Amino acid sequence: MINVLFSARDALWPQYQPVLAAEFAKQELEVNLLRETDAPETIDYLIYAPARDDDDLGVFTNLKLIQSLWAGPDKLLRNTTLTQPLARMVDPGMTQGMIDYVMGHILRHHLHTDTFAQAGEWLTDLAPPLPSERTVAFLGIGELGMACAVAARDYGFNVVGWSRTLKENAPIACFAGDDGFRAVLGQADIVVTLLPATPATENLIGVEAVAAMKDGAALINPGRGELVDDEALLAGLRSGKLSGATLDVFREEPLPLDHPYWAEPSVLVTPHIASETRVATASAVVAANIARDVRGEGALYLVDPALRY
Repeated sequence: MINVLFSARDALWPQYQPVLAAEFAKQELEVNLLRETDAPETIDYLIYAPARDDDDLGVFTNLKLIQSLWAGPDKLLRNTTLTQPLARMVDPGMTQGMIDYVMGHILRHHLHTDTFAQAGEWLTDLAPPLPSERTVAFLGIGELGMACAVAARDYGFNVVGWSRTLKENAPIACFAGDDGFRAVLGQADIVVTLLPATPATENLIGVEAVAAMKDGAALINPGRGELVDDEALLAGLRSGKLSGATLDVFREEPLPLDHPYWAEPSVLVTPHIASETRVATASAVVAANIARDVRGEGALYLVDPALRY
């Protein structure tokens, strides 16, 4: 019997408990699935989506793995008591949700939907080109980024990707490094940011990046709020250098009501909805990953603390 503690917002427990129990049974694991414990030293595995930032993870002295319910590990890595192996969530439901969000907003910008919605006049000069005549750049081509990039490629867009290290044998054209970054920005009509928040990626879309972007380009950011220098982006939009931005993530959430993004007509704010963790698919991932660890096969999707993803 292994002890598994579910630590997340109270509202999630009744949604996850029966589904997790069924998935553990499929894996033929004898699990004592707990919502609370007075004996943290007895917990073998922690299913985690913290409701607070200051949890003391040091009390779990025999913990073998923390399985996050989130794709991004940056918030968890800020907890100074974290010493145990941490697995991020790689969930097919989450991936499909991100593809839906990204493709929907690529098409919004491609088709000039917002311009027509606000025009009040007959704009015959804004008929869009074919997707093959548009270049979409993905900054960040990990699990989620590459899935979205392939979807955009399959739709017919010209797709390029950029990452810190060059991706070999990728299904899209890939670039890396500072020169690659500028090359990608200079050719992209639409830029999608799906990078993790790390010291190396903070303010990646800043003054220099905006200047390097193609005139009239649009930005879609469902990655992390820290990737974007808000003042630089607003300046690029207000000057006409950039045509628009769709932003789903922010440094402070909920986004304060007095933030200038709300009043900027070329910005669409969405409330961190690009890709929610789905209970059914995430529970299957959790149970399978814990089962791998129990059987000595090694958990998947482990976070490298040095790289912070």
